[in-house]
Amino acid sequence: MKKSPVILIVEDNPGDVRLIKEALNMSSFEPTLYVVRDGFEATRFLETRMQDGFPHLMVLDLNLPRKSGFEVLKFVKRNEMLKRIPVIVLSSSQNPEDVAKAYDLHANCYLTKPANFEAFIAVVQALEYFWVRIRNL
Repeated sequence: MKKSPVILIVEDNPGDVRLIKEALNMSSFEPTLYVVRDGFEATRFLETRMQDGFPHLMVLDLNLPRKSGFEVLKFVKRNEMLKRIPVIVLSSSQNPEDVAKAYDLHANCYLTKPANFEAFIAVVQALEYFWVRIRNL
């Protein structure tokens, strides 16, 4: 049996946080979820977790206060201890430049937030299915 995953959600929109949590909590794995509301909190969380272990997966919005998602992504992927954490960008931006920049900074996946509830839940559940159930973390 696989260990329950630890997932860090970096998202400032409370509605999106609620939807992500609802979708992930439907999992039989019962993940441990941590939520931070801005880029600065994300980097601080990761710095303080260095002694306790890192999340198995990060779900990252790009449009964040204080530090952008791009800055968080750069911080994670340039840090020797953090760079193996899979980072899934979940953003409302469909701008090809944002997608390219996220992949240039070594995002593991870029997903656009769907506009309706059912599609949003389906995207998060598909993310969980692949990144938690199938892939070795």
